[in-house]
Amino acid sequence: MANLPTGKPPGKDQSGLRYPSNGKTIYHRPLNRTKTAELSQASFAYLFSEMISYAQRRVTGIQDLEQRLNVQGHPLGLKLLDLLLIREPPRTQTRPLNIIALLHLIKINLWTHLFGRQADRLEKSSNPETPDEYMIVDNEPLVNAYISVPKEMSQLNCAAYVAGIIEGVCDGAGFPARVTAHSVGLQEGGGGDGGMWPGKTVFLVKFEAAVLEREALIGGKG
Repeated sequence: MANLPTGKPPGKDQSGLRYPSNGKTIYHRPLNRTKTAELSQASFAYLFSEMISYAQRRVTGIQDLEQRLNVQGHPLGLKLLDLLLIREPPRTQTRPLNIIALLHLIKINLWTHLFGRQADRLEKSSNPETPDEYMIVDNEPLVNAYISVPKEMSQLNCAAYVAGIIEGVCDGAGFPARVTAHSVGLQEGGGGDGGMWPGKTVFLVKFEAAVLEREALIGGKG
């Protein structure tokens, strides 16, 4: 009887994991053929519109629809956190240890990975009664670029999907939070930059009380 091939080169012991000599694993490889290649916006728009259509099934209102989009984005955030960290150099390959480090990871690394640029602003609530609230501002959310919202659903913001991704990153990093997306461009009207950025969206990150208690104990030092 002929021996079946084992898939192992002769004389080679493959009993354990082997890493490339340059230290790069499959997680360091770009998802596209080249690092500069981008996903077709037409393909993205079609896939995202199908996701919205799926989330619209049996919803009871706008809030329910946004919640479903949030739930769809949450698992992606959990996975992206590990991916972003493993692609960091070994000396910086550590999880964020405080709120500011986490939010900078989201504003810079996560946004650049998803949208090819950083988020526009990161702010802390100026209200002393809400020290647990932070805001990530995106003047032109890509997820809303090809969405036509009917008048009866004018309060809908499909960037709730991105809010779910942010929430997943926060939960995965050990900073449980509730994240919601709010349209502010139209409300600002002609004042401020509302006229320039009509689709401007604020992602409100509200951390749980336990996170702030831990932050106070460590003095915000990472």
